[in-house]
Amino acid sequence: MCGIVGIVAKNGSVDPDLLDRATQSLAHRGPDDSGTVIIRETVPAPLEIGLGNRRLAILDLSPLGHQPMQDPETGNWIAYNGEIYNFRQIREELEREGASFRGNSDTEVLLRAYGRWGESCLAKLRGMFGFAIWDARRHKLFMARDPMGIKPLYYFSSERYFLFASELRTLLGTGLVPRRLDRAGLLNYLSFGSAYDPVTLVEGISSLPPGHSLVWENGALSQKMYWDMGRAQQNGSRNVPANNAERQHIEEELHSALAESVRLRMVSDVPVGVFLSGGIDSSTVTGILSRGGDRLNTFSIVFREAEYSEAEYSRLVARTFNTEHHELLVSQRDALAAIPPALTAMDQPTVDGLNTYFVSRQARAAGIKVALSGLGGDELYAGYSTFHTVPRMERFLQIWGLFPKTIQRGFSATASQFVRDTDQSRKLTALATENGNLMHPYFLSRMLFTPQLRSALLSSIGSDELDRSRTALGECVSRAMNLDAINRVSYFETRCYMLNTLLRDTDMMSMAHGLEVRVPLIDHLLAEKLIGLPGAWKIDRQMPKPMLVGALRGALPDRVIHRPKRGFTLPFEHWLRDELRVDVETTLLNIAGGPLSGILNASAVENVWGDFQHGRTSWSRPWSLYVLERWCELHSMTA
Repeated sequence: MCGIVGIVAKNGSVDPDLLDRATQSLAHRGPDDSGTVIIRETVPAPLEIGLGNRRLAILDLSPLGHQPMQDPETGNWIAYNGEIYNFRQIREELEREGASFRGNSDTEVLLRAYGRWGESCLAKLRGMFGFAIWDARRHKLFMARDPMGIKPLYYFSSERYFLFASELRTLLGTGLVPRRLDRAGLLNYLSFGSAYDPVTLVEGISSLPPGHSLVWENGALSQKMYWDMGRAQQNGSRNVPANNAERQHIEEELHSALAESVRLRMVSDVPVGVFLSGGIDSSTVTGILSRGGDRLNTFSIVFREAEYSEAEYSRLVARTFNTEHHELLVSQRDALAAIPPALTAMDQPTVDGLNTYFVSRQARAAGIKVALSGLGGDELYAGYSTFHTVPRMERFLQIWGLFPKTIQRGFSATASQFVRDTDQSRKLTALATENGNLMHPYFLSRMLFTPQLRSALLSSIGSDELDRSRTALGECVSRAMNLDAINRVSYFETRCYMLNTLLRDTDMMSMAHGLEVRVPLIDHLLAEKLIGLPGAWKIDRQMPKPMLVGALRGALPDRVIHRPKRGFTLPFEHWLRDELRVDVETTLLNIAGGPLSGILNASAVENVWGDFQHGRTSWSRPWSLYVLERWCELHSMTA
């Protein structure tokens, strides 16, 4: 796992000091090694390409894994962030075709695979990655991001430079990118608590979408999708047999695929641990791995306060599977003290993420360098309440659409007068009044500020900004409409909430401490299998996530399966009324004097804080505005 950066100077030169500073800004992602190279080209035009890498050594700890790395056969150079879990199988295939290797890293295998198969090598990769290869023969830069979007890759293009990096902050730090807030990204953030790929919070910086490649050649950019979960389903079987014998056969195949995915992610030259919360997802990962030879190391965060601790369940799972269990005991004072450095570590503002920062810091301090997580279980195995509510919202809109427009408009005009002023009532009202403007009711289910509140917060919204903020949402809808109602929600959760909040937060908060987190439940080949199964199989009134629970065939304790659903939560509802109140309140009531003046309406921000104080909105609304303001201050952003 690493951090990468690149600078392409068009008809100019790359400043080696600038390249070195940009590379060093990623030191937290790769504390074990550092390297830079400047490649000079004269054909077809004078050109310099600077590549930088900070390395977290996981595979091949020797100097032979050093980056940037050159292929002596082709002259290609690579800067690579990620892990290719099936690299040994790919290496064997390359060796059968005559390739030879100097070291044992997956970096060298990826570099040779591109040299042998070109862009089609992407179809062979199972892992998480964001990489750039300078193709010396074709004089082009080839970049790609993994299918599920586990690892980030940002880029910026101007008249003189093309830049890319693992972190948006690195691009800002070059001084070559104007520090202007992107209004489309801001619209996403206010809507969902994070910017949605490919839009970011910085004007001019884009995020390469998952399952996409990008080519820079002679100053021109071309982007191509090489994998998508919805498209993969279309190419597979769409009429899955429903009789018991054939369903059992399919479930056995899924069990094997899940077990393979989990075990692949144990590929490492350093010890690997498992984050164990005691929920179904992490317990499934633990159960599968416990069937191996060595005793498994599991790690849990526990609190003294019973209302926040999951120790009861994690201990039960650890006993069930006989793991070497480690509890990291923390107080609420510890968690509160982690907030300032966590805000500093945010690559982009997020309403979530502090939990992941805290867990990652504690795990790294305990000596863990690689950890497996159960992230993605809710999205692919139908664990969220949205799998029940969104299909009902779809059906409501179908019926509502049959009513005459005059009745719909009449309801819109009077609804706000007859409903309580709460988050839930605002969303219910928006469901009926926004109708076609919502694109799909799923987005309302995940919405932070409803369109009406968002309009009140923003001083102005341009049509171009609104269109750009909605582009990715529209593409998601068009790709998901061929799926059944349950699988459609799964696609949305995977490509929206998981991608832009959970995975981004996990990457930036874990890598802030040099910790690599692997997510076996969302292997892209496993995702292909799951999206091809009938959605009805994933819902069971008697059992949550039946397809995942079935993978362990009765090995999970009933108390774990049927426990109340909860995540790793911190008491923000309490903190914002007590320990954090002065800081948050002062920040929000002085928006007019900060970087967001002229962008956010100060009186509307004050109303959000007042709504929270009077119990009309949850802590996430004022907290999101606080985080946004602090992030803009830290990065000197302007309108």
